[in-house]
Amino acid sequence: MKRILFLIVAACFLVVSAYFAFIYYVPFSEGYRSGELIRMSHKGVMMKTWEGELSQGVSGSQIFRFSVLDSDQKVIDDLNELQGQYVKLTYEERYKTFSWWGESRFFVKAVQKESSPFKYK
Repeated sequence: MKRILFLIVAACFLVVSAYFAFIYYVPFSEGYRSGELIRMSHKGVMMKTWEGELSQGVSGSQIFRFSVLDSDQKVIDDLNELQGQYVKLTYEERYKTFSWWGESRFFVKAVQKESSPFKYK
């Protein structure tokens, strides 16, 4: 009886571990988004996460919401510095998110400043 109980507990542990490993290591998609960085904030009550918004339209109707992991401190610093400017974001989309990661399933991995196509010289 103890052996059967041990096998059931071990199987449950393996299934849960495989689920978390899949969520953590396997991205759903990867890509780029460009637009004006309109918001970057550190929000939350119990678990603070970095959240941002990128305006991809002229009127601001197309908003791309994203999160940044706390371990990507260079990306956080770059986004805070480039707020209000036109940027290109490199992101990964995850299957699911956890509350300690952020609100969005989109996680920014890199940011670079771009020239805005809406400003004429």
